[in-house]
Amino acid sequence: DILAIAPGELAWIWAGGALALGVLALIWRPLLAMTVHEELARVEGVPVAAVRLVFLLLIALVVAVAMKVVGVLLITSLLIIPPAAARRWARSPEGMALGASLCGALAVSGGLAGSLAWDTPAGPSVVVCAALLFALGLLLPVRR
Repeated sequence: DILAIAPGELAWIWAGGALALGVLALIWRPLLAMTVHEELARVEGVPVAAVRLVFLLLIALVVAVAMKVVGVLLITSLLIIPPAAARRWARSPEGMALGASLCGALAVSGGLAGSLAWDTPAGPSVVVCAALLFALGLLLPVRR
């Protein structure tokens, strides 16, 4: 339950998040090169297998830390819905990452506020808020 997070668990979230962001910053360029064109990245000297392994371990770390704290439904939806919503407006991969982070923060804030206002469960309220942000993004014109 997202509302039952203890201070110790919060420390794990901060430590895991800082580690994840640090590792992601280190592998960002090779990861982006692989995403655009894997064979070209390999020719340019990117260690494709190593970067892929580090990225998978990074995702596993984030899911493992967050799953214990906020649950499977919430972590799965926050890994998928905010990037999908941010994709329509992003002009670059960096912009999409920033937009997904902002969308995720809005979904959590809005979901918790909605949970408080309407006395609904917090986790599903966050998921519904994220889905509403995605739907709202579909209604707005695409910026390119």
